[in-house]
Amino acid sequence: MSIRGGKTGAVLLGLLALWADESHAETLNARYSVRLIGLSLGTAGLNGTFDSSQYKLEASAKLTGLASMVSNSRGVAVSTGSIQPGRPIPSTYATTSSSSTMTRTVRMGLNAGTVRAVDISPPIEDSPGRVAVTENHKRGIIDPLSALVMPVPGNEPLLGPAACNRSIPVYDGYTRFDVNLSFAGTRKVTANGYSGSVVVCTARYVPISGHRPDRKVTQFMADNKDMEVWLAPVESARLLVPFKISVATLVGTTVIEAMDFSIAPGSRAANAAAR
Repeated sequence: MSIRGGKTGAVLLGLLALWADESHAETLNARYSVRLIGLSLGTAGLNGTFDSSQYKLEASAKLTGLASMVSNSRGVAVSTGSIQPGRPIPSTYATTSSSSTMTRTVRMGLNAGTVRAVDISPPIEDSPGRVAVTENHKRGIIDPLSALVMPVPGNEPLLGPAACNRSIPVYDGYTRFDVNLSFAGTRKVTANGYSGSVVVCTARYVPISGHRPDRKVTQFMADNKDMEVWLAPVESARLLVPFKISVATLVGTTVIEAMDFSIAPGSRAANAAAR
């Protein structure tokens, strides 16, 4: 399937109408360091606009320093959707990743968590032994960027177990997996623009489809118990977003941690200007 012509126009018109109704929101501006076994790999950015019923996220990442001499890789992603009790419901997702040899773009259109259209350019080559992605695997899913948004129901503490205790069904356009989070406690953190408490969640990766079970990295990640996500609150929208992510890999632990992290009230005029 692909996103084409009239369908694309209808999606864009719908999004314009959605965001034209926005009167009050909070904006997130975060910049992260990316380190592997303590060595700097690059930086990442996450910008978002949230209110009690909708969101827009933009993310970027690029290698810097010595890492950029090995691979000139970078990527950007955008996701929009609505917020329902306990989970985000994405409407659109698009990402472009580039290296020194190739640029690939993935676009998805969704309706109530069901994938309606996917366009991957250039296409992913079929690989023998890959677990087939079924249509059922494309229902009730969250895209990888929307998976960073953790809404908490109004009857639960924002900085409590409800922030973590969930299973996130992720589909990125070609692979389907779950991320299971569990509450591990709270911590105090400080970054430029934020000082306060965060919720600490342990994480487990569960491959569903689109992967090759015989790959060493798949087996390692499925068995990996050394993964954590630290979540900081966006209070008026009653949701949390990552402050820090730590993941053990085959070559060492990768840590993505906020250097700048600010949340500020937004307005229709300010958010329109930012877009």
